[in-house]
Amino acid sequence: MSDKELKKYLDSLYSKYHKKFSSKDPVWILHEFYDKKDIEIIGFITSCYTYGKVESINAFIRKLLNITGNKVHEFTSNYNEHKDKKYFEDMYYRFNSPEDLSLLISKIRNVIIEYSSLEDLFLKYYSESHENILPALHAFTKELNEKKGNEESLKYLVPLAENGSACKRLNLYLRWMVRNDYIDVGIWKNVSVSKLLIPVDTHVYKVSKILGLAERNTCDMKFVIELTNKLKTFNAEDPVRYDFAICHAGMEGFLKS
Repeated sequence: MSDKELKKYLDSLYSKYHKKFSSKDPVWILHEFYDKKDIEIIGFITSCYTYGKVESINAFIRKLLNITGNKVHEFTSNYNEHKDKKYFEDMYYRFNSPEDLSLLISKIRNVIIEYSSLEDLFLKYYSESHENILPALHAFTKELNEKKGNEESLKYLVPLAENGSACKRLNLYLRWMVRNDYIDVGIWKNVSVSKLLIPVDTHVYKVSKILGLAERNTCDMKFVIELTNKLKTFNAEDPVRYDFAICHAGMEGFLKS
């Protein structure tokens, strides 16, 4: 397809999937909250665990919300790892243990104490002069990992962006926080949508290759940047608007190689 035909096709996919509650995607959980403080935290935790089957992800997050009584910010702000980790005794999720969840919440609590929010930590390193959010993402993940101890077990849930991986879940979180439409909540107002990088999972990678949107054969950060830059030629102000549609088209087998 020509670029003109590709843009028309991507816009048609966006229209097809740009419907509120059109899937079981975990992003819809964020829409159940009204307080920005709750949305930011449950969004981050959800994104960290967004691997595996969507039904399993949603079940795990629902279980966590039951534990917190849906008061995510209050629970996290007052979390004491020594006293409160007992609540997570059976919170296993695939490769991650209850201890990993306890550590993650402890890290978020420490950020809240020092910066008041995850957004403020990210904004500490964000600049409009940067080509994209990658420099801020590097520093954000590094500080979150190192705050009160640098534990290896956290690095799967919050991978270091400097290592060159695609950082799908982190970019997904930023998409949720920054973009604002029926899909994404857009509660972070000081980060430009145009600076976002597309979250690339196996579905996005496969569909992008089928459509000829990227040439690189390795699903890493270089692929992410190549794909995002291509999508910018279709929509410079909002290149990742196509992510939800491309991903769900791949999940549903809408495109065949």
